[in-house]
Amino acid sequence: MYAYIDGKLVFKSAAYVVIDAGGVGYHINISLHTYSKLGDNERAKLFTWLHVKEDAHTLYGFAEEGERRLFLHLISISGIGPNTGRMMLSSITPEEIQNAIISGNVALIQRIKGIGPKSAQRIILELQDKLRKEGPETLSIMPLNKTAKEEALGALVMLGFARAAAEKVLEQEINKNQGDLTVEQLIKFALKSL
Repeated sequence: MYAYIDGKLVFKSAAYVVIDAGGVGYHINISLHTYSKLGDNERAKLFTWLHVKEDAHTLYGFAEEGERRLFLHLISISGIGPNTGRMMLSSITPEEIQNAIISGNVALIQRIKGIGPKSAQRIILELQDKLRKEGPETLSIMPLNKTAKEEALGALVMLGFARAAAEKVLEQEINKNQGDLTVEQLIKFALKSL
């Protein structure tokens, strides 16, 4: 529902922040990773996710889009709720979590409070292929001025295609047409070839 909230940082603790955006104070739960990224800034922009239950609507905020994406992957697993996902992101960095999942490092994931051996194995089993397809750069901040190829590649990966295969097809299309293609044209050509 909310992509991000940007405003004045009114209150900050290791567990949550309050951001005043347009005269409304938003109580947003955060991880320690996000807490460390906020620093001493007076303004904050957090990428958010709204968790809706019968008895509560809870906002979770992330300093980076990649951290939010990893959080959503984690909570998609049976038995991993938003608080456990936040605990995981507070225990070790998103990069360490992603690398542990991709490399199958059960021991590292199991060291996180609240994650037992079965949960650690389930996380790796269910997310390993997804995170491999997306590639390690999904946690990094994407450049604002992306090329048509980068945007098309991002869209194809989000649709579930393997990054390497999509990149190869896009490169072939760009070479065939001397690079004069829009994002939409690139995606259409790639969908026919993949």
